[in-house]
Amino acid sequence: MQDDRTPDAGQQAPRTSLRTIRAWLWAFVALALAGAAVLLIGRGGPASPPTVQSHAQPGFGGPFTLSDGEGKSFSSSRLAGKPYALFFGFTRCGDVCPTTLGRLVKLRDQAGDRSALNILFITIDPANDGPKEVGQYAELFNSPIVGLTGSAEQIAAVKKQYGIHAEPNPHSSGHGDAITHTGSVLLFDARGAVAGTIAADDTDAEALEKIRRLLV
Repeated sequence: MQDDRTPDAGQQAPRTSLRTIRAWLWAFVALALAGAAVLLIGRGGPASPPTVQSHAQPGFGGPFTLSDGEGKSFSSSRLAGKPYALFFGFTRCGDVCPTTLGRLVKLRDQAGDRSALNILFITIDPANDGPKEVGQYAELFNSPIVGLTGSAEQIAAVKKQYGIHAEPNPHSSGHGDAITHTGSVLLFDARGAVAGTIAADDTDAEALEKIRRLLV
């Protein structure tokens, strides 16, 4: 009986040929996959799911000019050199907006010198929130907050720049929930680059740590 581990010359040739065929097949598959990858990239294939860090990519955010609580022009260039927190909301908001801004003020005080971090509030409701309204609203928190507004076109442009969702609430009760909107706070470092976000479900300890990292 012949040992399968030591094939004779008559068996070796077919096996060698089979291995060669398999190698060519795998090479063909690899080339096909590589070609598909090139086509996918060329067509702008699907991007990876966004993360907090991905917000800092080119195209997100950018310069803007709005009006402050005194009706004066406020350019984002004035923010250079100091970290800041940016929140979009509206003065008639019943819960999310005052809670978020009040929390930011408290966290800023806990983090240290309140002058080391700017807090900006940009209205998403320019039809009802003029300079006077955003100015008075900012003063309610007894801590430095810059309230900003603008024309409908200006606000629409800034919302688009910063990826802010806002639309009328069809189920509004008429008690401060007229607009459904993004509730996260955007954090920026002293260079104006996005450094993270504070979400409503972040604990105070988590949010405070994010702010402290900005101030280092």
